[in-house]
Amino acid sequence: MNTSILDQTDLEILRLLQKDARLTNKELALKLHKGSSTMFERVSRLKDLGYITGSVTLIDRNKFDELWISFTQVQLNDHSGEALIAFQNEVIRFSEVLECYHTTGAFDFLLKIVVSDMAGYNRLIVEKLAKLKNVGSLQSCFVVNEAKRELAYPLKDRA
Repeated sequence: MNTSILDQTDLEILRLLQKDARLTNKELALKLHKGSSTMFERVSRLKDLGYITGSVTLIDRNKFDELWISFTQVQLNDHSGEALIAFQNEVIRFSEVLECYHTTGAFDFLLKIVVSDMAGYNRLIVEKLAKLKNVGSLQSCFVVNEAKRELAYPLKDRA
């Protein structure tokens, strides 16, 4: 998407909302020294243009014993465009897969997976991932400690 239509105020709005999506238009206006109606129009425009696609509530993963996170690399046998898209379309349907990235390097995809325990992980691998045609190999790493989790993308200022 073309970001050249965004000005510095738009970028500041996006930065603030990435940090706290609960900010009201009035609070945004105060922080950016603008009018509330201006904020309403700008936020609505950013939503209409697809720059803002939703908002979420973040939970503290450490409060839940049953959240095991795995980063799983998947290598496919067939690397045709159709095969890559087919795999991606299948794997994103799995509720355990929170994120799916088509990557460069030795593996084709990086998946962020959340399961309740090792038995759940085994079921996902055996009953879902391994049954997908074209899966060559999998390599997983489980998260031991979450030292940082930042979801806000860094946005460059406009000159």
